[in-house]
Amino acid sequence: MVRTVRAMTEHRRVVVIGGGAAGFFAAIAAAEALGPRGTVTIYEATAHPLAKVRVSGGGRCNLTHACFEPRELVKKYPRGGRELLGAFHRWQPRDTIAWFAERGVETKTEEDGRMFPVTDDSATIVECLRRAAEQAGVRLVTSLGVRAVERAGTDFWLTLTDGSNVRCERLLVATGGNRASAGFAIAEKLGHTIEPLVPSLFTFHIDDARLIGLSGVAVENAAVNVRGTKLREGGPLLITHWGLSGPAVLKLSAWGARELAAANYEFPLLVNWTGGHTRDSLVRELTTVREKNPKKQITTWSPLPLPQRLWERLVTAAGVAATTPWAQVGNAALNTLATQFTAAEFKVVGKSLFKDEFVTCGGVRLSEVDFRTMESRMCPGLYFAGEVLDLDGVTGGFNFQAAWTTGHLAGEAMAE
Repeated sequence: MVRTVRAMTEHRRVVVIGGGAAGFFAAIAAAEALGPRGTVTIYEATAHPLAKVRVSGGGRCNLTHACFEPRELVKKYPRGGRELLGAFHRWQPRDTIAWFAERGVETKTEEDGRMFPVTDDSATIVECLRRAAEQAGVRLVTSLGVRAVERAGTDFWLTLTDGSNVRCERLLVATGGNRASAGFAIAEKLGHTIEPLVPSLFTFHIDDARLIGLSGVAVENAAVNVRGTKLREGGPLLITHWGLSGPAVLKLSAWGARELAAANYEFPLLVNWTGGHTRDSLVRELTTVREKNPKKQITTWSPLPLPQRLWERLVTAAGVAATTPWAQVGNAALNTLATQFTAAEFKVVGKSLFKDEFVTCGGVRLSEVDFRTMESRMCPGLYFAGEVLDLDGVTGGFNFQAAWTTGHLAGEAMAE
């Protein structure tokens, strides 16, 4: 009698390097698809898996965005949009929301489309992922990283940071965009090209008297652009003690990541505090204001929907005395005022990373990865997910969505 051993020999070992959002999502997908046919292990070099998930969104975790049309969704990715189009047809925000809902996590959508757990607590997402991984049989190993990887036939031999060795048939690199992680060196050793790494989401350092003492003042609808370039963005703008931040600046920094790095983060920034006005249209509006309110002092009443403190500061910057009645504001002063409000120039002299939510432009070259499965085109059995790839989104939940999508596709493919 001939005994079959096929079932025994098909046991698959999957290793995930990196215990972040993409790594966990991939491990869960792989373990759920494999069941008893395989083992899935996550190696996380630090003692804190899912650390970035925990601090994101000010501790609330902006886990995705309510944009359900892939062609619109990909417009939010300065790098990787073209490659993600097909991927988003297979796993998009609607699928992410359903996945978390099936595991007991309710979500809510804010006015700007950002989505959070109804608890407003990132621990809800962290606990959900850890619980799902445990239930699927994922083995999580913390404080132990992967130092090097060698290809041995169709297998991979991993050398861990404690000197021990591990073998697997499928390997996922999901180490994020941190240049200090081993992920880039491993990818390069296995034949991949690493696009240069520079920060993507960052705020602007500006030393300008017009902003001093206004930290915390926010404008809901502003427009910013870098003089001499095509870089321009709109949205909320926040004055900080070091310069400017808020969605308008963060989006601009993402789209201009390489260009601004090349300028060593020193460049002229034009700010339109009114958002919708041009210089000429504002001159016309201010002329009407002058005619209708001749006796009112210019700083006591702002005709624009701007914080009063900002209005007063920019009026002063335009050289108009605070007690001047509107009737005495001449045409030249109106023109100067309009320029201050629609084309105020500030010199950016540096950057700060956006809190703990650092995002990197650069990583594994996208053309070297099959985005249907996230498998390497250079090394069969090797997969990538998340920010280790040269893809990044603007602020608003888009980077997490890329992690969920690439992680899920990689996880399912590794189990096939």
